[in-house]
Amino acid sequence: QVQLVESGGGLVHAGGSLRLSCAASGRTDSTHAMGWFRQAPGKEREFVAAISWSGDGTYINYADSVKGRFTISRDNAKNTVYLQMNSLKPEETAVYYCAAKLGYFRVQLMKEYNYWGQGTQVTVSS
Repeated sequence: QVQLVESGGGLVHAGGSLRLSCAASGRTDSTHAMGWFRQAPGKEREFVAAISWSGDGTYINYADSVKGRFTISRDNAKNTVYLQMNSLKPEETAVYYCAAKLGYFRVQLMKEYNYWGQGTQVTVSS
């Protein structure tokens, strides 16, 4: 089992920045990829970014909508993944979820992830 706890959400004006954190605990040795997803009210949960968790190389993927504005990173020593979000837009108001999975493949697909955090609310005011 892997436990994930997100933090760092809050209220920010359009154009502002936030940094989300996801602390992992438990069997993190069985985790190969960490992802961020978000779900706005009345909408489906969507992929935001993913990063490989283990191995020699670092693989990263972003949704097209956040490329150039969001940065995902990891600190294995702290068992934490971060999502730096810059130039936030009101339409990005959502609950942001951290997730973990085995293997770094199909990282954009929600159904591929085995473990989920409880989510953190991000509200971007116009």
